Amino acid sequence: MADITRRFGWRHLRSAPTAHIRHHKRGTLVHDGTGLSFWYRSLSAALSEVPVNDRELAMAFHARTSDFQDVTVQATVTYRISDPAEAAARLDFSVDPDTGAWRGAPLEQIATLLTETAQQHTLDVLARTPLAAALVDGVAAVRERVAAGLAAEPRLPATGIDVVAVRVVAIRPEAEVERALRTPAREQIQQEADRATYERRAVAVERERTIAENELASRIELARREEQLVEQRGTNARREAEENAAADGVRAEAEAARTVRLAGAEAEAARAVGAARAEAQAAWLRAHGEVEAATLHALAATRLAENLPHIDSLTLSPDVLTGLLSKLGRPEAGA
Repeated sequence: MADITRRFGWRHLRSAPTAHIRHHKRGTLVHDGTGLSFWYRSLSAALSEVPVNDRELAMAFHARTSDFQDVTVQATVTYRISDPAEAAARLDFSVDPDTGAWRGAPLEQIATLLTETAQQHTLDVLARTPLAAALVDGVAAVRERVAAGLAAEPRLPATGIDVVAVRVVAIRPEAEVERALRTPAREQIQQEADRATYERRAVAVERERTIAENELASRIELARREEQLVEQRGTNARREAEENAAADGVRAEAEAARTVRLAGAEAEAARAVGAARAEAQAAWLRAHGEVEAATLHALAATRLAENLPHIDSLTLSPDVLTGLLSKLGRPEAGA
């Protein structure tokens, strides 16, 4: 919508670059173009504002397939007004000179024209197409048919309208039918998921079995090695006992030999000592046999004195001394 400013009974209009302005004054075209800015008097001015930019028109309508199923078609048509003069002549694009608002609804008229034309060609295509084919290939078929139909529509060029693009967003059946159509696919997906789950479980069971077999084999190998270890330990113990017994035998034999040798040496020493003692005794006896009795008595007294305990003092009574002297004097008297 153009900006209109009031000044002392005059009006000033300033339009956008995407709006085509046509200004008639007393039936004469005074201004014609986009992005205009000018002064005018509202009582003598007839203004038209035609948008020349690309505009998007979203549409949704119902159709029926060849198997009598209702579907909803969602599409978008992009159009623009390429001939503003022709459009202003065919449609009411006039604006209020005081406010700049459209007096009519020209864009709604264009939307109705485009929607009805697109719907007509869409119904024609889907009426010959079953639901399954419409859901699979219907989008492309409807888009091509609507684009061709709008391009061939004579009213659009006569109104100065060019269709830039046609897009069909979706073709959807009723909710119940859509759920029914989704069921086989969902069941198949569920079956695939169950199959994958079963395969995963089977693989897991196989892996667990392999692990259990490996553990059992490891235990068997460990038990076999423990048995070998026990046998080896027994063998080592027997060998150690045999070695110890042999060592003890050798040690006993050595000890016995040593004892025998010691006994022999001791016996030999005892024999030598006995012989020496016998010889000494014999010599002693021979020596005493040749000595007189008085000498033997003196030796006996000397030996006895050597063996007596230490005597500090000795008291001799006259009787003892007399008897001793008498005994000592007897041999001398006999001699």
